[in-house]
Amino acid sequence: MDDLIIREMVEADIEAVLEIERESFPGDAWTREIYRCEIIENHFAHYYVMLLGEVYVGFVGMWIVIDDAQITNIAISPDFRGRKLGEKLFGFAMQRAIQSRAKRLSLEVRESNIIAQRMYNKFGLIPGGIRKNYYKYKQEDAIVMWVNL
Repeated sequence: MDDLIIREMVEADIEAVLEIERESFPGDAWTREIYRCEIIENHFAHYYVMLLGEVYVGFVGMWIVIDDAQITNIAISPDFRGRKLGEKLFGFAMQRAIQSRAKRLSLEVRESNIIAQRMYNKFGLIPGGIRKNYYKYKQEDAIVMWVNL
């Protein structure tokens, strides 16, 4: 996987990101306009895409406000799951947060997404609370996880 790269998301990436988003979060997917606002207008937002050659593999977004980093979303295309690419992408985002002098990093994860929870545990994140019915699709709670950086 020598041709695997992670780079900043640009507006031209949105369609590919939306495809991964729809496959990963049916019913809870963001819109084109939300992504456009995030990467163009929100100065706290930092979004990255992961590509293998010309193929979009995944993406991650986070907000960094003063010394808090919040992962807004992260997804790997179903075609590329099970290859530790989520770990690589999350590790990249975590390093960016550290480089930006964030002191804490947090995120929400579906209560049923045990695989993601285990991955976040590898990076030191621990559960810190529950957001009831956070995910509208299938009315599922979110577990808030966080770590001191």
